[in-house]
Amino acid sequence: MKIDDNFIEGIHFYKEKNFLVFTEKYHLQRGYCCGNGCRHCPYKYEKVQEPLRSKLITERKNEAQ
Repeated sequence: MKIDDNFIEGIHFYKEKNFLVFTEKYHLQRGYCCGNGCRHCPYKYEKVQEPLRSKLITERKNEAQ
């Protein structure tokens, strides 16, 4: 996957195993929820289909505790 040259590793994304994980900062710059259930989605998973959306919201609440 080609990452735009304006994105900086550690700020906009980081590598975890063989994946690129986009940060909240990246998502905010993009401006919308893509519906893929991204780990750092700041949009409350608004476009993620149920039942996955509820599961992700519950997991995020449990992590915060």
